[in-house]
Amino acid sequence: MGFLTSIGLAIPAGLNAYIPLLAVAVSNHFGWLDLRTPFDVLGSWWVIGIIVVLLAVEMVADKIPMVDHINDVISTLLRPAAGGLLFVAASPQASHVNPWLLVVAGVIVAGGVHAVKASTRPVVNASTGGLGAPVVSTIEDVLAGVTAVLAIVAPYLVGAVVLLVAALVAWMYVRRRRRVIVGAV
Repeated sequence: MGFLTSIGLAIPAGLNAYIPLLAVAVSNHFGWLDLRTPFDVLGSWWVIGIIVVLLAVEMVADKIPMVDHINDVISTLLRPAAGGLLFVAASPQASHVNPWLLVVAGVIVAGGVHAVKASTRPVVNASTGGLGAPVVSTIEDVLAGVTAVLAIVAPYLVGAVVLLVAALVAWMYVRRRRRVIVGAV
């Protein structure tokens, strides 16, 4: 279950580093989620306050066209790092696993999600004249929040969704390959 929680927290970190961090910090503060030492400091009120301020800045910056691009460039290091931190912090049951392997796994998961976000956002901005940025950003924030909460409350559901998305991507890949092969004949 710790692995599913960890992956379920790393995924939304690729969209917004601070939403899953805040969910984990508040959950730890109220005893709903145990974190691996020394990451349990996330549950301190002063850390929660810092995360709230950074989240407010991120949410505003991500909704303004062109500023969102600068924010994505800055977040290229930040979001994967948050994913790595969340992955290792939320997996105290995996104490037999080298923590750096968990960090790398979180960095890869959050980095992949961030790469997709950062590469699609300029297309959205260009195709909508910038009007799509706040809409897409709000959808991303809601997805990040829902995924982070589900990862804490119902990690098996996150696992099922991850498997469903992987199956959908595989199906789309196979379908496209078949079209290419049929088109070449």
